[in-house]
Amino acid sequence: MAKGGMGFRKGIVFAFIAVIAAMLGCLFVLLSLVTVGAQDTGPGKTTGSTGIIVGFSQIGAESAWRKHNTLSVHEAAREKGIRLLYENAEQKRENQIKAIRSFIAYRVDVIAFAPLVADGWDNVLREAKEAGIPVLAVDRKLETSDESLYAGFIGTDSLEEGRNAARFIIKKFSSGAPYKRYRTEPIKIVEIAGTAGSSPALGRAEGFREGLAGHDNFEIIYSEDGDFLRSRGYEIANRILDEFPVIDVIYSHNDSMTLGLIDSMKEKGIRPGKDIVIVTIDAEQAAIDALRNGEVNCVIECNPKLGPAIMDLAIQLAEGKEIPRLLHVEEQVFTEDDPDLDSIPPRGY
Repeated sequence: MAKGGMGFRKGIVFAFIAVIAAMLGCLFVLLSLVTVGAQDTGPGKTTGSTGIIVGFSQIGAESAWRKHNTLSVHEAAREKGIRLLYENAEQKRENQIKAIRSFIAYRVDVIAFAPLVADGWDNVLREAKEAGIPVLAVDRKLETSDESLYAGFIGTDSLEEGRNAARFIIKKFSSGAPYKRYRTEPIKIVEIAGTAGSSPALGRAEGFREGLAGHDNFEIIYSEDGDFLRSRGYEIANRILDEFPVIDVIYSHNDSMTLGLIDSMKEKGIRPGKDIVIVTIDAEQAAIDALRNGEVNCVIECNPKLGPAIMDLAIQLAEGKEIPRLLHVEEQVFTEDDPDLDSIPPRGY
């Protein structure tokens, strides 16, 4: 009996210790979440507090454009007094889904995310809707079976970016003298596209083809996804510059890939912007510098400074207000024909 009693008492002690350990573990997790949330807005002071918490899932940090886009969101949250919980998905959709579910569990007021690809989000968006948390798509658009699963979109107009690329090419090659071959055979175009299935890649490809429609003297001879990465732009250019004896134009969906292909062209003794016309999208500082140096012929802006607009919309959503379904930011087109390229202000990215 004594031994049995001793065993019973030890069992109670062990059970008590286990309960305390579990409680301390839960407390540690909670404190960790609070600490991460407080630090994620980045350095600097907040101008007061709205009490609003926004969960933001970013695609990654694959380019200067993306990094500046993230910085814009952090700065705007701090200026508006919004607490920001930030997650970097590192180019993986499963990481974004995990982040959104963590925001739901944390009971944020609004979820904002830049979807890596356009579709495949219905289930997690439905979970957010059932939890009463509005979702804002930023930078990249969504394709869902039910549009009520998200509140709206704020970002760039990828279709118009593609159309602007086509307009520049048509104007340049219709000018005559330098391009006599245009009169006898099609201008040969290579397209280096963005991430397959992403709304910018889809829109920029569609808008470009829409802009070229009815102009039979232009032919897209090759298109390949470059994932918006400089390394992929370099890799693709290394191959296609050897594979195709004649390329008149390279239309690149972003500056990072463009910088990679320029590296490849220089290594092969091909003059970018002269031997091959280059049209690129984003308007990073490096692309503007290349335009000034004659290595790029046209730079189409994709404005990364979405932070203030995102936070304004988040405040409206947190207050239970409706927002427009579709909002596009203003953008510019810079070309070799602009009279004073040196007057373009520093890009900041």
